[in-house]
Amino acid sequence: MKLRANVVEQKIFEIEDLKELEEFLQSQSEIEQLRERLFAEFLKYADYKNAGEWNKAVRLCESLAIIGWGNHEPVEALRGQFFNGNPATCFQNKFGETRFVDAIWSKRVNGFTMEQGRTSYCFSPDDPNQKQSVFWEYEIKEDIQDIRLESQRNWIPKNPVWIKRTIGNCYENSKVVIESVDKELKPELDRRMRPEIYGRAINRIIINCSYSYYDHDHCKTNYIIADEKLKLKQKDFYRTLLTMFTRQEIEKNGYFLRNRFEFGPFRADTGKIRIGLNLEKEFSELSHSEQRLKLSEYILFALNHVTDKLKKKKLDYDFDLMLEDFNSILTEWKA
Repeated sequence: MKLRANVVEQKIFEIEDLKELEEFLQSQSEIEQLRERLFAEFLKYADYKNAGEWNKAVRLCESLAIIGWGNHEPVEALRGQFFNGNPATCFQNKFGETRFVDAIWSKRVNGFTMEQGRTSYCFSPDDPNQKQSVFWEYEIKEDIQDIRLESQRNWIPKNPVWIKRTIGNCYENSKVVIESVDKELKPELDRRMRPEIYGRAINRIIINCSYSYYDHDHCKTNYIIADEKLKLKQKDFYRTLLTMFTRQEIEKNGYFLRNRFEFGPFRADTGKIRIGLNLEKEFSELSHSEQRLKLSEYILFALNHVTDKLKKKKLDYDFDLMLEDFNSILTEWKA
């Protein structure tokens, strides 16, 4: 199908259904020329000033995710939430680095506007003007629009295994190991995993690690790991904990009964699945090398567990190759 350039762009903004958008774009001829036109259009809205412009940037990012970004750095247009509940919008590359405008929004009686003093501009290698980063004080004007802020519904290829911490607290003896996960393991996964050839069905397998800690008497959490044979639910934890310790012991030591693993559902619309991994005080008493081995064992078990379940969904994704790559990198890290 060959349509005039301006007709194609107009049609892209009119199509709401993502599957229909994908079919429309893939039916076009001269994809390389289309990609460059869409990217040039994206650059106009990467420096968005209001909700309408942000939403156009989102649609263009969705379109480029479908036909490919070519030689340009792929980014995702993401809507999140600031700590005060206000919307936040930004563009991120596959490493989670922010590009172009990063905004916090304020709610007004008749809509949303970007906040002066909470809007940043982040350097991008694709910015033709090569503007440098300006944090928080990027100049904007109040432009209120009563429009829903959209978020990208598809995603760019990126390392599918995302290892996070729920909070920053931990026992002192685990700090070195946790820093190694952040500074050594994660960068290697980002660099060496090959998401482009695994498939498009999976966006992120998010592993949230919760470590036991004791900061002081009023800030402590020590996980007691439940016997997995009991198959306890959230409502069962405290009642079961009371069969193991007195209330005074629970309060004094900050005990919380948890399952080792908490597996969330897979959401096909976001391509994400979440895994909770809880670690007891005794984990932090191991040597650093033992902690690496034990953490690797837990992560690999969790990853194999969810991939076995996901395989049953017959998704178009090479889980075996993904696991092979991940295991190779993890083996080097834990050595």
